[in-house]
Amino acid sequence: MGLGKSAIALTALLDLMTDSFEVRKTLVVAPLRVARDTWPAEIEKWDHLRGLKYAVAVGTEAQRKAALARRAHVYIINRENVEWLVSKSGLPFDYDMVVVDELSSFKSHKAKRFKALLKARPAIARIVGLTGTPAANGLMDLWAEYRLLDMGQRLGRFIGRYREEFFAPDKRNAQTVFSYKPKPGAEGEIYRRIEDITISMRGADCLRLPEIAMSEAPVRMDGKERAVYDKLKKDLAVKEPEITAANAAALCGKLLQLANGAVYGDAGEVCVVHSRKLDALEDLIEAACGKPVLVAYWYRHDLARIRERIPAAVPLGAPGAIKKWCAGEIPVAAIHPASAGHGLNLQSGGSTLIWFGLTWSLELYQQTNARLWRQGQKDTVVIRHIVAEGTIDEQVMAALAAKDKTQAALIEAVKANL
Repeated sequence: MGLGKSAIALTALLDLMTDSFEVRKTLVVAPLRVARDTWPAEIEKWDHLRGLKYAVAVGTEAQRKAALARRAHVYIINRENVEWLVSKSGLPFDYDMVVVDELSSFKSHKAKRFKALLKARPAIARIVGLTGTPAANGLMDLWAEYRLLDMGQRLGRFIGRYREEFFAPDKRNAQTVFSYKPKPGAEGEIYRRIEDITISMRGADCLRLPEIAMSEAPVRMDGKERAVYDKLKKDLAVKEPEITAANAAALCGKLLQLANGAVYGDAGEVCVVHSRKLDALEDLIEAACGKPVLVAYWYRHDLARIRERIPAAVPLGAPGAIKKWCAGEIPVAAIHPASAGHGLNLQSGGSTLIWFGLTWSLELYQQTNARLWRQGQKDTVVIRHIVAEGTIDEQVMAALAAKDKTQAALIEAVKANL
């Protein structure tokens, strides 16, 4: 993450299109904000890329069709519209090269975007996948990604065969298998099969990245607040406020919300239980001594409560907010990892990130951190996690650390020695 994958890919495209004439028309698939903001900014940022003509196909259907009808070298579309482009637009899919930015977002073989791109795959002569988190949740993620890249040559054409060959059931209930674990020697064999079409680089190996300081800011609920948390955890239900969890997965989400200080009740209302994390957030922002602060949140009520306590906080999803943040005009910005965690260059706006609400997703966690900790950052990056003591927050922090081992092993196995 942060090694300039976009600029590298665009430089390769320029050579293939205008020097060797091996590529005629390229489609770039990326997350919405990355497609709309980052790729055009990269083309305009570098002098040698300014000869590339591009069209951004986002917005309404009419706007997308108008963009795709323009003459350009590169057509950029958001991943949510891949199915529309392939199956519903009525336009010919005549791109001889495709670049999938954040390939990890195609890791689910059941997703519509995966099925649509796989349908068009035989017509694509060249395809490149870019991601800084190829296997954030384990090696099972790799099958769909490489199925798109090589049409099943290395890891097989079917997920069932891949699972049967390399994995054994892990957590299960009778005949229902909830998770799988790699068989002995499976990791090494998977790496061996994919290494010829995979290049991976670590920022620490190639760049002088800024220092990064990570720490936790613990908060503690009082007796009454803790009683609500403990009762919900034990009984899956609380009367005051009225909250119930239908199953273990729902309970996990409710407990995460409670750790943050508020939770959605059974009627959809927001039930505020405590403000411990808001107090800690206020202290951390004050301790930043006027430096811009990026705050990561997960639930909508988190954002609402943050903005109520800190009126200066601006969501990065607001129009023009990213540009203002990068210009240093926003003292406190709020970012949702799922909507703005990939591909955005935010390092020029600040160097402090505070995790108000945590996420189980290692991919979103790492990607969000990499918005600030990347090349071009001039200051030490400070990442603070507000953790409610004795709650599920502590388990999330431990899980993020444990999951990283598999991905670190993957990247190390195919790392390029440059």
